[in-house]
Amino acid sequence: MCNFSKMSLEQLGLYLQEAELDEAAIKELKRDQRRGVRNLLQKYLAKKEAALQEGKRLQQLQQYERKLRQAGFSLIAGVDEAGRGPLAGPVIAAAVILPEKFNLPGLNDSKKLSPAKREKLYAAITETAVAWSIGAAEVFEIDTYNILAATKLAMQRALAGLALRPDFVLIDAVKLDSLPCPQESIKGGDSLCASIAAASVLAKVTRDRLMQKIDQLFPGYGFAKHKGYPTPRHRDAIARLGACPLHRQSFLLLPEKEG
Repeated sequence: MCNFSKMSLEQLGLYLQEAELDEAAIKELKRDQRRGVRNLLQKYLAKKEAALQEGKRLQQLQQYERKLRQAGFSLIAGVDEAGRGPLAGPVIAAAVILPEKFNLPGLNDSKKLSPAKREKLYAAITETAVAWSIGAAEVFEIDTYNILAATKLAMQRALAGLALRPDFVLIDAVKLDSLPCPQESIKGGDSLCASIAAASVLAKVTRDRLMQKIDQLFPGYGFAKHKGYPTPRHRDAIARLGACPLHRQSFLLLPEKEG
């Protein structure tokens, strides 16, 4: 065991960034009278507790996949979408098959994550996944069919694009027709199910990147910032510039809700 009393605060801080302390080491540090040591130990213990709670959350997040694996399913795909609510741009869906064991700290519903965390998770998910795929329904399809039908179409395309055929599909709040395997629709699944959470991240990042490109094609609307959602700035731009070819006419024609 290290002689912590001979360490400077800087040395101890660097040591604690990588170390895994046992109970004896923690007791020794608690006996150290230096205020800086107590502060470093408190931060270390808080970080350790946060990691423990995150591990428990991730285990809970895998409850659906775990039950399905116990029932004999192995290729379990999670499906989610991004872009049902915007006034412009396509709706994007993702399908993800995660391995039985994976390490994706911070995995969660994409709406609960910062853009930077979503980008980091996107890279980790695409590297970790057994298979993943993106599907889209374009603006004309949204206007032709309706947003729910277009969302289902994007999801079906995402599933069809998987390199491996899933033997069970978990979907966020939607039920798809004519799937060749069993499925389960989970309300709020992007917060409750690891595979769906992973799909939500891929769909959101993919759509956000696309809307940034659309912003360059149609400047003045602010697509890079609001991603097509009905913000005051976006509505003002439509009033000033008129609709662009990537605006959903069926959404623009909807009456404003009162109250």
